[in-house]
Amino acid sequence: MPENQAYNLPFRSIGSDVIIWPLAKIISPEVISIGDAVMIDDFVMLMGGTDTRIGSFVHISAHALIVGGGELVLEDFSGLSGGVRVYTGSDDYTRGFLTNPTVPEPYRDTKRSFVHLGKHAVVGTNSVVLPGITIGEGAAIGANSLVTKDCEPWTIYLGSPARPHKRRPEAQIREMEVRLRNDLYDQTGAYIPKDKRKKSS
Repeated sequence: MPENQAYNLPFRSIGSDVIIWPLAKIISPEVISIGDAVMIDDFVMLMGGTDTRIGSFVHISAHALIVGGGELVLEDFSGLSGGVRVYTGSDDYTRGFLTNPTVPEPYRDTKRSFVHLGKHAVVGTNSVVLPGITIGEGAAIGANSLVTKDCEPWTIYLGSPARPHKRRPEAQIREMEVRLRNDLYDQTGAYIPKDKRKKSS
C-alpha cells in the first residue's frame, strides 16, 4: 500500500484515521486543521491560505484544486468530487493592475476571501466555486456547475451559473448521521478510531 503522508506533515492539528495519498500536494500544512476519518486523494492540490479547517468524514477527490490564499472551511461530512476547483481568492481583473503570481505587490490587486461548505454539503465533479461563497448545510452542487452566489441549505443546484433545482432529503441524512455517531463515537462524544473499534469487537 502506498505511504500515507497524513502524519508526516506539520499540520496545525490532525485527527485519527486520516489518509492523504502520496501524490497529493499540500501547501502550508501549518495553517491546516483536519478532523477524523478524512481522505485526500492523489493529485489533489490544497493550498492552506490564511486558514483551512477540514472537519471529520470529509473526502477531497482526485484532481481537486483548492487555491487562492484565503480561508477554507469544509464542515463534517462535506466533500469535493473529482476535478472540482475552489478559489478562496483571486486577482481583481476589473481595475488597472497587473495579474498573476509572478507580479510583485504593489502592481497586483489581490483579493483574499473565503469558501465555506456547511455540514453534508457536496460539490459535484468538475464544478467551480468562486471566492466569497457559502454553500449551506446539506446543499449539493451538480457536476460541471459554476457557483457564483451563496447556496441555500438542503438544496440541489445545477448549471452555469448554478441555480436551485430541488430539495435534498434532509431528515433522512440527519438520521443517518445520528446512527453513525451512535456507532463510531463513545459516550463522551469522542471519535473511536478504527483500530480501537476492532479491538472492542
